[in-house]
Amino acid sequence: EMPASIPEADSRHRASAAFSLSFLSLVFSITAFSSSYWCEGTRKVAKPFCKGDTKGDLCIRFNSPEGNNSQAVQYIWETGDDKFVEKKFHAGIWYSCEEMINEDGEKCRSFISLTPASDRGVLWLSIVAELLYVVLLLTGNILMSVEICYYSSVIDGLKINAFSAVVTVLAGLLGMVAHMMYTTVFQMTVNLGPEDWRPHTWDYGWSYGLAWTSFACCMAAAVTTINKYTKTILEFKHKRRKLERSFRIQYKLPDP
Repeated sequence: EMPASIPEADSRHRASAAFSLSFLSLVFSITAFSSSYWCEGTRKVAKPFCKGDTKGDLCIRFNSPEGNNSQAVQYIWETGDDKFVEKKFHAGIWYSCEEMINEDGEKCRSFISLTPASDRGVLWLSIVAELLYVVLLLTGNILMSVEICYYSSVIDGLKINAFSAVVTVLAGLLGMVAHMMYTTVFQMTVNLGPEDWRPHTWDYGWSYGLAWTSFACCMAAAVTTINKYTKTILEFKHKRRKLERSFRIQYKLPDP
């Protein structure tokens, strides 16, 4: 009985590992899809005039009641970076936000409205692909959980296993295409987007890394599922050969 129970226990471990990886992928993808930190950076904007008693380096005091001639001269001779301040911004699939100067909080705008008209179709394709990616991951998770809890028939388990492998591989491919399309759209928006949004410096944020980590977990789950399916099929073939060999021996050596 021990040799028979060991492959079954190994199969359970593989199914649990595939489900865990697929579940992690689903959580990561939903978190990344709903966040706005795919890209982060800074925007260089001109310093505004100071209002009232506002003080600090983030505004310019000029022609104010408290101002004097020396401050006015200082403003006239300011050049280069002295006239500008860097504002942090972050952008995702849905919206882009940047910090306010001399105020708390952020100002957010729809990222779709910032995208050049020629690239909006690609962005919408990216959004649809991301949604399908999440739906397929959820379907794969449901199938894998059914397979783990389904003890009725090994053949039925194999069918579910094969279907969940196909769904997970398809999800991974869609996720990869969606992430790449968004990357292309963002780079085009940086070059051709509105002047009052274009970043001075930027880099990919934690959401972007989380999206690709989700893709990696998805593909790892697919490989584990396919590996489990292949191993089960090979075990069936091995048992079948042993059974055929035993029948041959039985018919070759009949009772006297």
